[in-house]
Formats: sequence, C-alpha cells, structure tokens
Amino acid sequence: MTEPLLEAEDLTVQYETDGGMVTAVSDASFVINEGEFFGLAGESGCGKSTTAKSIIGGLDPNGQISSGTIRYRGKEIQDYTEKQFNEELRWKEIAWIPQSAMNSLDPLQTVSEQAVEIGTVHTEMSETELREQLKEMFSIVGLQESRINDYPHQFSGGMQQRAVIALALFLEPSLIIADEPTTALDVIMQDQIFKHLDEIKEKLNTSLLLITHDISVIFESCETVAIMHASQLAEYGSVDAVYANPRHPYAFMFKEAFPDVREPDRDLEVIEGYPPQLGDEIGFCSFVDRCPWATEECREAAPELEPVDDDDPRHVAGCFRKDEAYEMYQSNRLSSQSGDSTTAITSEDD
Repeated sequence: MTEPLLEAEDLTVQYETDGGMVTAVSDASFVINEGEFFGLAGESGCGKSTTAKSIIGGLDPNGQISSGTIRYRGKEIQDYTEKQFNEELRWKEIAWIPQSAMNSLDPLQTVSEQAVEIGTVHTEMSETELREQLKEMFSIVGLQESRINDYPHQFSGGMQQRAVIALALFLEPSLIIADEPTTALDVIMQDQIFKHLDEIKEKLNTSLLLITHDISVIFESCETVAIMHASQLAEYGSVDAVYANPRHPYAFMFKEAFPDVREPDRDLEVIEGYPPQLGDEIGFCSFVDRCPWATEECREAAPELEPVDDDDPRHVAGCFRKDEAYEMYQSNRLSSQSGDSTTAITSEDD
C-alpha cells in the first residue's frame, strides 16, 4: 500500500495555564493520504485548530505535544525544532491558510514582494522564478497574473482570500492546512473558492486538511471526515459513510443541526449544554453531560474508536452505545415526524 502523507497517532496536546494543565486534543488518530481532501469538523474550542498547529509546529508558547506521534511521509516530526520545520516542511511541503486569512497579508508589501520573501527563505529559486511561479498560482485561483504586484487593499475581500491561497500554493506544497478558509465570505464566493481548490487538487495532486465548524462544507468538498468534540475524536471515516451512517451521538446530532435542501421542512437538531472544561487527564467521554443516551459507563472511561458495521473499513466511532443510541434516535425522529409523541429520547432501554 502507498505510504500515507500524514499520520497522527494517539496525539495529545495540552496547554499550561494558571489553573493547571488543560487538554486540547486527547488521543487523536487519523491519516491523510496523497491527493486527499480531509475535513476536521466540530464546535469552536473542540481542538481543531490546535490539532493543525501541532502538525506545523505552530502551538502557542504554553502549548505542548504531551504524547503521541505525527509522521509526515513516514518520518516523525512531533519533536522538530523551529529550524527543522522551516528548512524541511513549512511552505514547500505543508502550507497554512489561517483563520481570517485576509488579515494575514502585509498591507505594506505587494503580494509578489511577500511571495519573494517567503520563497527566498525556503527555496533556492531566483526572484524572477518566484514571481513567475506566483503568476501561475494566480491563474489557477482565478486572478489576473498582472495583479501579483498589487497591494492587498487593491483587492476585494474574495480576491484577497484567493491571493492568500495562491501564496499558500506557490511553492507547490503537498499538504495545505486551511483553517476556516471561507468563514468571512458569502456563499457564492465560498463556492468559487472550493471550485478553485478542486482544480488545484486535479492539477497538483495537493492534499487538504480543511478545518471548519460547518460540516455541510466538508460533506460537499471532502472525501474523509473526522468529527471532534471537546478534544476527542468522536467519529472518523469516509464522507459517504459518516453522512449515511453516523454512529456517535454528537456526530449524528451535529449533522442534523445543519439544514439540507433535500429536507426543507425538517426541524434542525439542537445540542443542549456546553463542552466541558478539561483538565490534565480525560478518563471519560467528553460528550457525556450533553448526551441523552449516556450511562454511568460513559463517565468511567473514555471510549475508544471502534469499527462501525458498514462498507467503509476506516469508519470508526468512539461511543459505548453507538448502535443502540442511533437506533433510539432514529426511532424518536420517525415518531416525531408521524406525530406519535409516545416515544421519547431516553438514556436507558425501556
């Protein structure tokens, strides 16, 4: 089998605070293959961005990878120094599109000046070669090549976003990490951005780690999805499998919280409560206080990701009651739609 591009295995990331250690990512494992679009979804604060930052050595000073491994092309990188990240990975292998990417452009430099600065540090290419490379990337993202010499304020918001994507691409990295890349854009511009990303994938075989709270974007744009809740991976598998056959309560409730044009009259799911404040050790399911089907077992141990019985061998969910909870949830929904109020969401079998 082909070696994965990126692997995270039992990754735990913690932050040191005045109140003690706080766990932001707990025992997360996933794989991203060459040319794969991988989506990481969940509420704000669930650990998505921390997961991404740990991959490129971008954690805040009080953050640390406490345990687990990250392998890029089979080589462990979790203990890389800043110098190693800069020399071996950043920009030319792994590029980063941050949240509010439009604000990441330097207003005092043209886009080409910023590109030359990046390329001079990370490659041996000449300034002329770097400018020509940037022109090609501008063309791929739908911007006129002549505009590489414009300042950020000369672009509209959507064009700034595409310029940032062009900068992330211009050294032709194998993996792009995009953290909420279209949050500030209208739906038409969002659609255009993802069309450009699809074109980039076809031309360069680039992989994408897409981080977003909007799971509908992942279902439309990615091949694989991992859903996080309060530091833990709740469910992971192909988009087709997770969409059609979700098994973790957070995953299927999270999915039903977003509208679907095919079901315009469907009531949207509401997930009550808030994620917990997590300390050093997490020996329980982080969704336990919000889950209608939780039992005492869920408070006594953190569930491991176990296979879901369908056609996707990678499809796993971390829930002790993944099958029975889903069956009760579906039964309740069918009863609600038919007007039968006798079936209620319950945490125990009758």
